[in-house]
Amino acid sequence: MSARETVARNFVAAHGVEGLRRLLDALANGESGQSIADEFAVSRERVRQWKNAFGQSVTLYQVFPEVLQVIHEDRR
Repeated sequence: MSARETVARNFVAAHGVEGLRRLLDALANGESGQSIADEFAVSRERVRQWKNAFGQSVTLYQVFPEVLQVIHEDRR
């Protein structure tokens, strides 16, 4: 069993599957570590550890359509 799975199982034992779903939703929605910590009665550090154990942040650079239009117009 991986360390991540162990942390997830320990979380579920303490907070239930619904708690894990709530935590993952909160992290995905960018809720503050402090508000999550308050909800689960833990420290912000514990929330940071969960965040690192359960997933990763992904940054995406998306070009605006009007900029792409300029490229397509230039090809004509």
